[in-house]
Amino acid sequence: MEQNISQRAVFVFFIALFCSAILLAGKLIAPFFATIILGVVATGVFRPVFSFFSKKLTPKIASVLTCVLIFIVVLIPVIFFVGVISKEAFNLYVMARDAVFSNQIKTLLASTQALDRLNDLILRAGIEKVITWDELFNPVSELGKFVGFSLFEQARFITSNIFNIGLYFCLILIVVFYMFMDGDKFIKYMYDLSPLPDEHDEKLFRKFMNMAGAVLIGNGLGGLIQGVAGGFLFLFLGFNSPFLWGVIMGFLAFLPIVGIGIILIPTAIILLLKSNFAAGIFVIVFYALLSWGVEYIFKPKVVGNRVSMHPLIVFFAIIGGLKAYGILGIIYGPLIATFFLTLADIYFSSFQFMVEPGKVLKEK
Repeated sequence: MEQNISQRAVFVFFIALFCSAILLAGKLIAPFFATIILGVVATGVFRPVFSFFSKKLTPKIASVLTCVLIFIVVLIPVIFFVGVISKEAFNLYVMARDAVFSNQIKTLLASTQALDRLNDLILRAGIEKVITWDELFNPVSELGKFVGFSLFEQARFITSNIFNIGLYFCLILIVVFYMFMDGDKFIKYMYDLSPLPDEHDEKLFRKFMNMAGAVLIGNGLGGLIQGVAGGFLFLFLGFNSPFLWGVIMGFLAFLPIVGIGIILIPTAIILLLKSNFAAGIFVIVFYALLSWGVEYIFKPKVVGNRVSMHPLIVFFAIIGGLKAYGILGIIYGPLIATFFLTLADIYFSSFQFMVEPGKVLKEK
């Protein structure tokens, strides 16, 4: 009896020490948490490239070559295009600040007398409220100023902190290098450390990596295709800042349900109101074909059926991720949602009977 009490006391003391060590270790790696997550995600995405190189080369050389490829594919284009984004974002901010967009659209719509008809309908409904163009388009100008200024500030931050950005990216590459070299040992160590059964740990890791691949490969390449195509469309139509609008559409393409339609549908409506029916119909057809092709042909071929998550969950996961974590929320949001849903699935399959035995028996 005394021995059991002594063993229990030792165990409680050990758990207290272990939890303290976990908290201290977490505090140590907290500044590098985003670096580690992005490194692990990049490792999963570029694993096929590493496997290809390692067939003919040693693992160390294959890992080095893969890291060099990641540097060329990711960092160099970002540095190259950030200057263009900065200039065009500032132009968008100036145009929105000076109400150039609003004045042009107001002049166009005033000729259609659409607002007069709307006010007539409101008066007939017994509502004594007259809507003006300023009330309708001031929010549009404010949104344009916010988007333009935010993008300009982000681009200026990158250019003014290019050394820090490069250092941050090098840290990610270090994580990628060692994950390629010793990733299997690290994963096995985490499995052994986790109190969950190995099949649950494997399920969590597999779902995590599948969603990471879906976000970066499927959504990333899909966004790149739609952004480039949308930018060339705006260039073909003669609109201002086609590069910037292409970048915006590339990011919007990550959002299911709405996507690049936020930009292209209003564009088509404006062209139709200008009596440019051919261009307006062309934009609508272009949007339908591009979205359908990426969502139902490209993404299924690239990602397959590895990830099954309701579009509404993905939508709010990305929106919430952007609000909580900034631009990295595009990645973090779906990953956090996947983590939660996988744990919920494990709970229903393995632990619900402990918490709600009567409910489980009733369902059976």
